Amino acid sequence: MPKSKARFDKISFVSSDVPEAVEARNRLTALYGAVEPREAQAIVALGGDGLMLQTLHRYINDKIPIYGMNRGSVGFLMNEYREDALRERLAAAEVTRIHPLVMIAYDAAGKAHKGLAINEVSLFRERYQAAKLKISIDGKVRLEELICDGVLVATPAGSTAYNLSAHGPILPINTPLLALTPISPFRPRRWRGALIPNKARITFTVMESEKRPVSAVADHFEIRHVIKVEIEKARNVDLFMMFDPDHGMEERVLAEQFRY
Repeated sequence: MPKSKARFDKISFVSSDVPEAVEARNRLTALYGAVEPREAQAIVALGGDGLMLQTLHRYINDKIPIYGMNRGSVGFLMNEYREDALRERLAAAEVTRIHPLVMIAYDAAGKAHKGLAINEVSLFRERYQAAKLKISIDGKVRLEELICDGVLVATPAGSTAYNLSAHGPILPINTPLLALTPISPFRPRRWRGALIPNKARITFTVMESEKRPVSAVADHFEIRHVIKVEIEKARNVDLFMMFDPDHGMEERVLAEQFRY
């Protein structure tokens, strides 16, 4: 992975609202100074994975690398928190470029809603009855009927999040694949999902949508009562995450597969 070569004279600090993160932001600002995020050579995000995702979304079009330090409960996307030699750590960091997913969800009135997902796009049943979905890949129907609580499409960056909890596969960060994972499938009972090329367009058609309403969620953006959802890689959106070289994203994904 490419190393960062900037000097990082201009750093911006953002944090979650938890006291540990706010205190860390104040201490680091006093040590290194701070600029506004869009003026920075790097943004340092202090919190957990949720804060990292919020920061990536907030500055999704700015192409500013983001370096996370863990001051939250979950820190898979974060580096170890240390206050010393921050500029040197930024200069030595490995830079991972990722592309989010773009979701186009059509509601019951036929209106299209667009959302971007760094982790995953998920479909969920809204009521007590299971969802009934048809799955097409690049216009070809691959599964006529999936009856389930839901289904998700995860990026490699998101494959260790909800996808893993739903028993989906962990994907190496640079693999050109997406994980298509059912959530509590009822029929076909033994179907456990698929690996899809990341250049493909995935389409979910909601069957019996009035009787079995479904919502669609791109990370934190939700649309209810959808009738069709189209998902593909947002090729024109680049996000840059920074990791310490001894604990980069590739190493994290590999290590996660050997946890028990």
